[in-house]
Parts: sequence; structure tokens; C-alpha cells
Amino acid sequence: MTDLELMKIAQEAREHAYAPYSGFKVGAALLDRSGRVFSGCNVENASFGLTVCAERVAVFKAISEGSSQFSRLLITGGEDIITPCGACRQVLAEFAPDLVVICASESGMMIQYELKELLPQSFALRQREA
Repeated sequence: MTDLELMKIAQEAREHAYAPYSGFKVGAALLDRSGRVFSGCNVENASFGLTVCAERVAVFKAISEGSSQFSRLLITGGEDIITPCGACRQVLAEFAPDLVVICASESGMMIQYELKELLPQSFALRQREA
């Protein structure tokens, strides 16, 4: 799966975003290690704390369908390049500490990060077990 293919899936997911409060729609495409892709979009709520980001929607969809090992994530939020929020970074770290995160603009500009760059001191299972 190429980054451009992931971009198309994320852009399609973004079309379904429910963002009546912020007007800021985000789409995500999460590639698992077996080659399956799980899309997600942000879903806002009048009680803002209940809003769920596109990245977490994609992760939760994947987990609910039996996948928990991920290799790449592409997110897009429109004209500007965006990165995952802190909550999304921690959820991603739970399942894929070595994840490659591609942040893309609507025009196709892309910046690639390793999740460890974006969240260098994540909470981890091994830390909780110690």
C-alpha cells in the first residue's frame, strides 16, 4: 500500500467527519501489518470531551475487527499539515510504538514521523508492570 493510496482513503474518510462545532474535518488511514487498512474520521459532540479523533476511530475500528499490529498511519485535515493530538499519540503507542505517522495536507504535501518522535515518553505496558 503506497502513501498516495493511504492518502486517498484518509481523504475519503474525512468526507464523513462529523464536525458541526469546529468545522475542522480530519481523516485517517491506518495500515496493519497484514496489509489491511482501517479508516476513521473525527466525530464531535456537543459535550466536547466526548469528541473522538479520526486516528482513534481508525484504531478502535481495527481492534474491533481483530487487528492490533500496525505499521503506518496517514492523517489529513485539509490545507495544513496536522499531527495527532496527545491522546491519539498515547492510544497509538499502546499498539504500535514503532508506527510511522504520515501527516499530509490536502494538496499532497507529506511529512513523515516515527511515533517515538511525536511521543518520546509514552506510558507503556512494561512501565505499568514494573
